[in-house]
Amino acid sequence: MAKKKNIKQADLISFYMDYVLTHNHNPKTVYAFAKDNNFEEQTFYEFFSSFEALEQSIFEIFFSNAIHVLEKSEEYQSFDVRNKLLSFYFTFFEVLTANRSYVVYALKKEKQPLKSLKQLTHLRHSFNKYITSLDIKTLDLKQEKLEKIKDKTLKESAWFQLLITMKFWLDDTSTSFEKTDIFIEKSVTASFDLIDTTPIKSLIDFGKFLYKEKIHKN
Repeated sequence: MAKKKNIKQADLISFYMDYVLTHNHNPKTVYAFAKDNNFEEQTFYEFFSSFEALEQSIFEIFFSNAIHVLEKSEEYQSFDVRNKLLSFYFTFFEVLTANRSYVVYALKKEKQPLKSLKQLTHLRHSFNKYITSLDIKTLDLKQEKLEKIKDKTLKESAWFQLLITMKFWLDDTSTSFEKTDIFIEKSVTASFDLIDTTPIKSLIDFGKFLYKEKIHKN
């Protein structure tokens, strides 16, 4: 049988996602993966250096798909920063939900969480750039070194928030992941209230929600 021609990056990703979900493990070698999908092994290396690189690109593509949807929305362009971030979260998790079987496999296959986080390396880079582009207003510290620390802390905090939201979503058993939507709204609102130094009602509200979730699960 003639080998498939004009293989694109999206094809390789589709082949890979289908393979791991069907077999519940990664392909053993690139050679075997190419043979199973009837394309030349060299084609794989035109796009990726390894399966690990391919895995990292998948989450970055999920992110890019969400941003593409947002950028086409005139309504999104008119939003303030808080609502832009909320819109990103809701859109990004819609993309994840559409690919939930793969995301669950990818993030839960490793017994050591740090190994799973490697797959999010490219996502983290793109997400940090997005957070910077939002130009979130914080306290003006009026000193260059302190400003750099503040900016780094903001990005690290935003990344951590995204990670804990993904963890919540992975464990969410509610219909249509309704509790994740609540988690997103309350956590983003609480985060912005902290930045504005007015962490009153929304933080208490978010705390009550988390407490109820913990009590319910226990």
